[in-house]
Amino acid sequence: MADDLEELLDEVEKKFCRLSRQDRSDGIRNRGKTENGTSDEEEEAEAASAGEKARVSKILPKCGSDEEDLDEIIKDIINDNSFAKNPAKYISKSSSLPAETNITSIHVRGKKCCPVYLGGSTALCGIGTYISQRTCDRLRCTACDFRVSHHDDYQWDKSCDYLFFRNNMPEFSKLRTKMVKKKGTRAYACQCSWRSIDELTDLSMDRLLHWVCSKHAE
Repeated sequence: MADDLEELLDEVEKKFCRLSRQDRSDGIRNRGKTENGTSDEEEEAEAASAGEKARVSKILPKCGSDEEDLDEIIKDIINDNSFAKNPAKYISKSSSLPAETNITSIHVRGKKCCPVYLGGSTALCGIGTYISQRTCDRLRCTACDFRVSHHDDYQWDKSCDYLFFRNNMPEFSKLRTKMVKKKGTRAYACQCSWRSIDELTDLSMDRLLHWVCSKHAE
């Protein structure tokens, strides 16, 4: 009986030791593999694929029902990928603009003559001031609302009257019939008033004229 028990123990010990050695050799031979027989790289690839499928599955419900256009779903996926890779491209361009830029602050400015001068053909035209005494070439009449025309080296004939200018302004070919050549003189006229000037004159001295400077562009 004792001999039988001893033989049984020896047999069990040999059996378990053989199984243990076999397990160690199998572990060394299958190093780098999982319990399912797949390598670590294969397992990582499967995990990445599963993660991509899970991300797409989250995007699909956001796009709506199955009847919606497939292109919209694909576009949503592409946009999501591009934002993850290049987030800097989505920074608003307006941040690069200077803060002081304001289109509404841009406006056209102009200067008026002060005082307003009339003059002969030798006088320079421009913005008139007390220092720079230039004759105004931007005159407008507040009575007839016509721009005042001027013609160098001419003066008006004495036969000119209100009806002549009313009917012929501002056509030079018609006005020419009442002009007389005179060097150094400048002929001014609107639809209701006319003057022949041969020297620098302050417009405010002639109270019958309703001419004003309509601003010069800077």
